[in-house]
This record gives sequence, C-alpha cells and structure tokens, in this order.
Amino acid sequence: MSWVRVYLHLVFSTKNREPFLNSSAIRKTIFQHIKKNAEEKGIWLDCINGYQDHAHCLISLGKEQTISKVAQLIKGESSFWINQNKLTSEKFVWQDDYWAVGVSESHLEAVRKYIHNQETHHSVNTFSEEIDSFMEKYGWTFTSEK
Repeated sequence: MSWVRVYLHLVFSTKNREPFLNSSAIRKTIFQHIKKNAEEKGIWLDCINGYQDHAHCLISLGKEQTISKVAQLIKGESSFWINQNKLTSEKFVWQDDYWAVGVSESHLEAVRKYIHNQETHHSVNTFSEEIDSFMEKYGWTFTSEK
C-alpha cells in the first residue's frame, strides 16, 4: 500500500481579477461547494478561503494526482456550478493560471491560519501586493510562455 502526503498551497484568481466573490456570503457558499466537490473527487482539500477576486487552498495530493489536474478539477467544476446556479450577475470564470508551492508539515498550521484569515489580511494588502510578496519570498519572476 502506498502512503503519500504532499501538501501544497494553491492560489488562483477570477478572470481579470474581477471581484465576483465580493461578499462573505457568496464566498462561503462557493468555498463550501468546492470543498464538497473536492471530497467527491477524492481530493484532500484541507482548507479553502479567499477574498473578492481569488481563492487559497491547502491540498494534500494523492498518489496519482498532479497539481494541474487537481487545479483543473476544482476550478472547472466550480465555474460550471457557479454559472449554473447564477451566483454572479455576469458569467463567472477563473483565470487559467494559478500559483502553487509545496508546504512542509512543520508549516501546516501557519498556512491554515493564513488561509483562514484572508479577510483580515486583505483589509491591509491587495491581492497584487500578496502575489508580489509571494514572488519575492520564493524568488520567482514573471515569465512569458511562448
């Protein structure tokens, strides 16, 4: 029997960073649905939260799961569900890209706390500032795909 526990912090935004998730009620509804759907698909979604234009997930990958497949399953199904249930006045779309980084077991509680405190965090920092901070922390630079 295989035993795998690989955690990652996955972040993705709405297309063009549109503030579709502009109320705590809509965020709660959508994030609860994403958590339930992930469970049904065998995705271990430890926690999820976000703010007006993005979502943060703490995920433990299964032995046959890839980051891209998990992101596709979460984002694709939730976009479909949001539009089917007319939760936004305009067509809802997640941006194609995402950000993901591995999380060591010793940092799980800190990442959970960070994800759970998104509203407080974003009362001070914008999503752009948050991404810039991540880019600096992890030494990443923007690249263009050709």
